[in-house]
Amino acid sequence: MKVIMKPSRIGRFHYEPYLVVVFFSLLLIGYVMVGSASLHKSADAFNYIRKQSLNISIGLTAGYFVTRVPIRTWEKYSQGLFLFGLVLLVIVIVPGIGVKVNGSTRWLSLGGFRFQVSEIVKYFSVIYMAGYVTRHQKAIRDSAFSLFKPIVLFGIACLLLLLEPDFGSSVVIITIAMGIMYLAGARLIQFITLLGMLSFLASLLVYIAPYRMKRVTSFLDPWADAKDTGYQLVHALISFGRGEWFGVGLGSGIEKLFYLPEGHTDFLFSVIAEELGLAGVLTVISLFAVFVWRTFLIAEAAEQLGERFSAYIAYGLGIWFGFQSLVNMGVNMGILPTKGLTLPLMSYGGGSMLIMCCAVALLFRVNSEIEEIKANMPKERSKWVNA
Repeated sequence: MKVIMKPSRIGRFHYEPYLVVVFFSLLLIGYVMVGSASLHKSADAFNYIRKQSLNISIGLTAGYFVTRVPIRTWEKYSQGLFLFGLVLLVIVIVPGIGVKVNGSTRWLSLGGFRFQVSEIVKYFSVIYMAGYVTRHQKAIRDSAFSLFKPIVLFGIACLLLLLEPDFGSSVVIITIAMGIMYLAGARLIQFITLLGMLSFLASLLVYIAPYRMKRVTSFLDPWADAKDTGYQLVHALISFGRGEWFGVGLGSGIEKLFYLPEGHTDFLFSVIAEELGLAGVLTVISLFAVFVWRTFLIAEAAEQLGERFSAYIAYGLGIWFGFQSLVNMGVNMGILPTKGLTLPLMSYGGGSMLIMCCAVALLFRVNSEIEEIKANMPKERSKWVNA
């Protein structure tokens, strides 16, 4: 019987064509729209465009190096990477070290490059949870205690994030952890119980924090206080209304001109809606849907081959991108309360772009190793895996 070993080196890198097209399409649309949304924000109209060009270049370069790292290396250091992420979360809240922006201390500055620590923690969370469920899959299916063990670590991470404060990122990493555990075979009753407890805690955090409560109430009726708590959502909705079918034209949006806050970051989707209309909105939604679909297909192929760690990496990345993009777009459309989450691969930001490119590169590496394994398999079994 021929034994197929996990490849540490890949002779020919196997690209997933759909993912490549979607990846560069999101980068390109995001780059153009960031440029349109930021032309008025500086005396130098091309300031943000140049910076975003640099952000994308750094992200693609870092992503290239991620594709050179074997998946088994990520598996080996999965626990250490997550602990390193916790250390970064502690460092960022130390007075005088973390960079404070808009009342939140979420950033570290290194050599003039500012990055948001929570983005790194999301990346490490996927890797850690993939490693955990791979090592303890049987226990997760049989014991409720095995579900709570990683939640303790994630609880510490969430506590540190809430001290910044960053409630949105806390929800994202918990969603990643819960999603991977469910796909790893956690019993439904145990999963629902844990989900209920976490939902109760999240609701409690909203209730005891007046500013979070205001976000919820303004989300339910933004027009009741359109000049204060509902300001962001009101102008986001106006952007959608002005866009109609095909938008007012690239660069011709009005809401981005000092009306819509953070139009180049958190509310970039609203600028897309105004300038490109329903056609632009559906295009972006479709691209993210295809991304998540192809990601889960890669995960399924890895699972069929018995490559559990690779499978859960892909599942985790799909959950992350799908959930974060859904929340960002939901906030912009008034479906969800306001949260400071960027639109993956599209919003302006160096740290976010770096980590998102590295995440996609990790997915490319998973796919390439799976394709390499299938290429070395007997043709009969390879056809079965591809079915």
